[in-house]
Amino acid sequence: MSGAPACQLYLVTPPAFEPAAFASVLRTALDAGPVASLQIRLKPASDDEIRRAVETLQPIAQAYGVAVILNDRPDLARALGCDGVHVGAEDGPYEEARRIVGREAIVGVTCKDSRHLAMEAAEAGADYVAFGAFFPTRTKENTTPADIDVVRWWAEMMQTPCVAIGGITPDNAQPLIEAGADFLAVAGGVWNWPEGPADAVRRFTKLTGK
Repeated sequence: MSGAPACQLYLVTPPAFEPAAFASVLRTALDAGPVASLQIRLKPASDDEIRRAVETLQPIAQAYGVAVILNDRPDLARALGCDGVHVGAEDGPYEEARRIVGREAIVGVTCKDSRHLAMEAAEAGADYVAFGAFFPTRTKENTTPADIDVVRWWAEMMQTPCVAIGGITPDNAQPLIEAGADFLAVAGGVWNWPEGPADAVRRFTKLTGK
């Protein structure tokens, strides 16, 4: 994910979905414009539910050249051949995730609004750091509000890519793009967009200039 130009779209699955039904929705979104990554995020879910979701969605995403990132579970990410894993503050340390998935896999780290945590993660070798939530979101409970200034500061100071997350839609994304976010992580802003996921992806594509 590093070294890519401009700002890119990083899709996050809804918090709950039926894989076979969601597969067609995902294809519609991926047909509409370029997407860098898909994070498969199911909370709470059994190992079998996560496995079924990955086995259904991963071939679709990878056929479009989209990296598949599994939330929380480096063990399953490695076992299922995902491109990487995303870990939060409650999911165990970066170093443990890296040890499990290996040097070649992507490891991203949630840093909320903490510059200190982000710098620690980057120095440890994280492939990206994620800041947010920047806007109110229904996708995730107990979010920490973040100020867009943290993205601007990071873009000016650091080489490690940053992901902006939290309530992002085509209507409010422009300031984050201008601040220097490398990726926009979007869930409801695509899947729940009034004109449909394809229209949302097209709008994001126009905004990011991809």
